[in-house]
Amino acid sequence: MKKYAGENQRNSLVESPHNVQASIELLKGFLDIHIHTGPDIHSRLLNDYEAALDAQEVGMQAVVLKSHTESTAGRAQITHRLTGFQVIGGVTLNLSVGGLNPEAVKTMAIMGGRVVWLPTINHTEIEITLDKLEEILQIVVEYGLVLATGHLSPDQIFQVLDQARSMNIKRLIVNHPFTKVVGASLDEQKEMSRHAYLEHCWVATMPQHDDLNPAWIYEAIREVGAKRCVLATDFGQIHNPTPVVGMRMMVDNLMDQGVSWKDIDTMCRENPEKLLF
Repeated sequence: MKKYAGENQRNSLVESPHNVQASIELLKGFLDIHIHTGPDIHSRLLNDYEAALDAQEVGMQAVVLKSHTESTAGRAQITHRLTGFQVIGGVTLNLSVGGLNPEAVKTMAIMGGRVVWLPTINHTEIEITLDKLEEILQIVVEYGLVLATGHLSPDQIFQVLDQARSMNIKRLIVNHPFTKVVGASLDEQKEMSRHAYLEHCWVATMPQHDDLNPAWIYEAIREVGAKRCVLATDFGQIHNPTPVVGMRMMVDNLMDQGVSWKDIDTMCRENPEKLLF
């Protein structure tokens, strides 16, 4: 299976005069649970408002705003009020919010956020202790939040999943397991999927990121099953297409490889709905 072609297909999707109508038909009702928007400390292709309008235009159901440095709960609430589109926020437990800080999680939840990501850009600097993790998980239970594993290693992910399972937490996501920063093997992913959804992000296939062969994502879906997978873009970087275009690229590519429309709908609509709502 060859690697994803990149620029040629990307440009054809962006430039086609039929792109908007095709996207409406293809992405209607879908959710992208992992996008990066401005304002941010890094340059982003779109701000919150622009990303929401893009997704709304093609008939998507919702997007989740992720920042490595601050809670997006308030930003999501404002964007939802401006556009009428469902925008969901969360908080990533990096150093800028105090690491494994229960107060940051609780504040995010009170403001309507839904997702807690464990450390990402500071994952090597923040110690994941069982005591601190339990405090976070108790708030996850109290507010019915989604817990995502961020950039933790497979060994750390298994520790988190074990503790979450002991507290009967079921809304669990293993973020982009194939990326170099996580590096979970297919066997590890199969074990993780017993207790969490595996989030496959299209950004991993991009040349300036992991340049991952999309066939690996197809193989993981085939081995694990669509019922335990979620598709997201993790887009928003200025050197990549918009999240909406990225979602369409991902769906087109996986269907070309043989993933059924039923399984696409399960991973892009049904499973994200179960997690978030």
